[in-house]
Order: sequence, then structure tokens, then C-alpha cells
Amino acid sequence: MEKTPHLRTVNVTRYITPLREGGSLPALAEADDDYKYVLKFKGAGHGVKALIAELIGGEIARVLNLKMPELVFANLDEAFGRSEGDEEIQDLLQGSQGLNLALHYLSGAINFDPVVTLVDPKLASQIVWLDAFITNVDRTFRNTNMLIWHKELWLIDHGASLYFHHSWTNWEKHAQSPFALIKDHVLLPQASLLPETDVIFKKILTDDVLQNIVNLIPEDWLQWEDTDETPEAIREVYFQFLSIRLNHSEIFINEAQNAREALI
Repeated sequence: MEKTPHLRTVNVTRYITPLREGGSLPALAEADDDYKYVLKFKGAGHGVKALIAELIGGEIARVLNLKMPELVFANLDEAFGRSEGDEEIQDLLQGSQGLNLALHYLSGAINFDPVVTLVDPKLASQIVWLDAFITNVDRTFRNTNMLIWHKELWLIDHGASLYFHHSWTNWEKHAQSPFALIKDHVLLPQASLLPETDVIFKKILTDDVLQNIVNLIPEDWLQWEDTDETPEAIREVYFQFLSIRLNHSEIFINEAQNAREALI
């Protein structure tokens, strides 16, 4: 029997420093469990939709047995940030009261450098498959969004995935898109086992697994001002998008293979 995924909830106790690598201004923070986290704010740029993409992408990666820092819901008290001197950061904290999302901080990790580290075909194919499935535009040579920690490759930052939800129109068409941007994936040259990976991953990602992941989305992340749809209806669109995309995986697999052949 498959175990239903569950995310812990922590309370943020200390804002340590902003991490200015990304446009969304994440931060290094400490929580009441005494661990440090990379905190992603719902009050930032793309708001809760980036957090939803981070949550869904990260938990799919975990189910597929790819290495991901633990994701937790991170609660920001309404008083948090009042003493922050930087007005931009204070506004961000004040606009992010309630539940946010955080990744366990991998102390001592270094950015993955494709020139230094060669990834084997099996792992490269698994990561390319994942990113083609969730339409992740952000795993390129310019920004690999992978870390080396304890000599192993870890995935981070899936907030740019599922970009169909920023327009929320024609999502059925987007579900069957080939995802042409896979041509820019940093690991595509090594991803020689995509069809084999497809067979294995489609067996793992059952509808129940996908539904359980989508059900993790907090209710208050689904109160969208730009739609009249209920939280239940929004959740259902995410599930249907993933299910349809999985059932038509040959579309994005063929795109990735053709793009790879053009590279090598």
C-alpha cells in the first residue's frame, strides 16, 4: 500500500539572510525545530503559484526517488519581520503571513557544474524526464538548479514548473504540449535512456500518487483573485493536467529525443 505523502509544518523563528540568486528573493531562515531552511515566500513575484509548482515538482521528484531536500510548510507569524530594516524585505515578510514553503538547507552544498561533474545516463534521463513532464523551464546551463551535497546530486527549485497555471487557459492543450524548451536542459546530452525511464516512471506515478500530491496544496493557496473557480476545482485541474500529460508522455519523450539527437 502506498504511503500518503505528508509535509511537516514548522514555525519560522529567525530570518537570517536573503538569498539574492533568484528573482523571488528567497531567504535562509531558522525554524522552531532548530533546522535551517531556504524559505520561499507566497508574497513574492509569482505568489502561491510558484509555491504550488515547487510543492508538486518537488514531491513528484521524491516519489521518483530523486534526491530532494525535505519540503516543509513554513508558518510566518503576523508579527514576524516588523523589526526588519530593509523595507523591501519587510514588505515581503508582511505579505507572506501564514503558510509558505521551505526546503531543508543543505549546509556545505555546492552548485552543480556540468563541466566538472559528469552525470550518468540513467540519472540524467530520470531528471530530464521529470522536467519534461512538469514543464520545468529552469534547469539549464545558465541556471542548473542542482546541488552537489555529500558527493550526490540533489534537485532544488521547481517553482518555474507548471507554467500553464500563470494563464490558466487551454490547460488541456498545454497538458499535451511537447515542451520544446527541453532542448536547453543541461543534462539532455547524457539522457540516452528516456524510453526506458518512461516505462518505469509511468508505473510509479499512478493516479492515486498524483492525486495525493495535489491534495497537499493548502486550501489558502487556492483562493485566487483572478478566477471564480473553487479550491476543489483548481486542485482537479492540476490533477487532470498531470494525469493527461503522463498518459501522453510519448509527446514530450519524442520531443526530448529529437532535441538530443540535434545536439550530439
